[in-house]
Amino acid sequence: MSSTNHDLIGQLVDIPARRIYPARLSIREGKIATIQELPEGEAALGPFLMPGFIDAHVHIESSLLIPSEFARLAVPHGTVGTISDPHEIANVCGIQGVDFMIDNGKQVPFHFHFGAPSCVPATPFETAGATISVEEVKTLLARPEINYLSEMMNFPGVLHQDSDVMQKIAAARAVGKPIDGHAPGLRGTDAQQYIDAGMSTDHECFTYEEAKDKLDRGMKILIREGSAAKNFDALIELLRDHPDRILFCSDDKHPDSLLEGHINQLCARAIAKNIPLFHILQAACVNPVAHYSMRVGQLQIGDSADLIVVHDLKQFHVLQTFIAGELVFANGETMIRSVATTPINQFRSMHLQASDIQVPKSHPLSKHPVIGALDGQLITEKIQEAPTLHHDQWVSDTDRDILKIVVVNRYRAAPPAIAFIKNFRLKKGALASSVAHDSHNVVAVGCDDDSICRAVNAVMEATGGLSAVDTDHTHVLPLPVAGLMSAADGFQVAEQYTQLDRFVKNELGSTLQAPFMTLSFMALLVIPHVKLSDKGLFDADRFEFF
Repeated sequence: MSSTNHDLIGQLVDIPARRIYPARLSIREGKIATIQELPEGEAALGPFLMPGFIDAHVHIESSLLIPSEFARLAVPHGTVGTISDPHEIANVCGIQGVDFMIDNGKQVPFHFHFGAPSCVPATPFETAGATISVEEVKTLLARPEINYLSEMMNFPGVLHQDSDVMQKIAAARAVGKPIDGHAPGLRGTDAQQYIDAGMSTDHECFTYEEAKDKLDRGMKILIREGSAAKNFDALIELLRDHPDRILFCSDDKHPDSLLEGHINQLCARAIAKNIPLFHILQAACVNPVAHYSMRVGQLQIGDSADLIVVHDLKQFHVLQTFIAGELVFANGETMIRSVATTPINQFRSMHLQASDIQVPKSHPLSKHPVIGALDGQLITEKIQEAPTLHHDQWVSDTDRDILKIVVVNRYRAAPPAIAFIKNFRLKKGALASSVAHDSHNVVAVGCDDDSICRAVNAVMEATGGLSAVDTDHTHVLPLPVAGLMSAADGFQVAEQYTQLDRFVKNELGSTLQAPFMTLSFMALLVIPHVKLSDKGLFDADRFEFF
């Protein structure tokens, strides 16, 4: 471990005081010991010293990396801490999965703050690998490593006063820990009821009007920009008038985009829109720490020395990152070392055949809506359009861009669920993934049944991962940790993912920004409007199967 004693000179960015001034800062034993203001002009040409960035809501699992590797890729962008919801691995491995995330995160210098998953399983309309009961939620909330109750996706359960839901909410309120909301599209009196029950944040707003309605009713709004869901442009203007109630988050970020940037990118984009600097830094560095009582310093004497040195306050190019006084990034290189880990998983491998996913002419599926995937959004459209009939079978049709999508139960033998989807724009082959929110069964989309089966079977044989196939090639990125994450070097995983993503776009033809991320949300039943679980096609508006 490197020294936790350092002396720094630069232009200190004091967010609470709303001022920037030349200063000499000393770090002793991991804490900020002194801050000495220097004569004006002495450090005027030097770098800027400021608090580190916080991702206010992220599922580490979506980076395809274990926490220790996520940290290695995040610190080059000045991220020093996260509010991390481990419900992805909890849906696969239960409490054991939460323990895995906490224990692995403790092995590196980074401020992970985990939540107690509130919705495992997310709904009763899918097969998950585990259940987290009310009593288990209470046990988790009693732990110091657990800072909050994770996103309450079951907002119908809140509105209808479901007993288990209300007991989990009461447990969080009893110990004084905040509760994250998740209620896309909810407005008016229903939103007020949801907020009054205790939900303090929402990261699912996709229109300005929805977010403003929730802000006016007392909620804090997280502006999200991940690999699939991108709401920055729709919501950023709210920061002008509500700097104390806006936070930044990524929610779900694949390793290739994490390699490129993190919360620092949102700050740069906000500067480009002429949002006041200190409003931006309030959202990026201060508000999450205050809201979640994070153990992260704020560049004040006596604080933990969690700070970054940046070249400028426009692009926020990071020169150095310190966490608890330890230099974790400098000279373009992460100083955090990889740590060994033993994967955990729950996966029943099975072999899919083309006959398993054929849809005969008589099947009622042809009368159901086609899922309309939307680039950059988690919501989908209901498209009233019949798929293509060929030799008395409903089949994928690349000319019409209506392709077959399947979800295969990964926990026990069961018939696959089948539907049709539009907007993936594949011209050949298929892709499959065991990252399929929230139960993480295997989801696949493809141009023909043989390709779909090959893609699914490649994931099954790897006991989890991402795959893409065409007639001549089968590419797989193994994810042996719960079928969600790799324990390999994060930079190498990012490169593997980049190559896989490039193959899907360049060779298979998809025009989506993030095909695998978009695919992973096609089974997420708590997001409107139509999704596919391992049990069938689901109407997320009526919360029932078609």
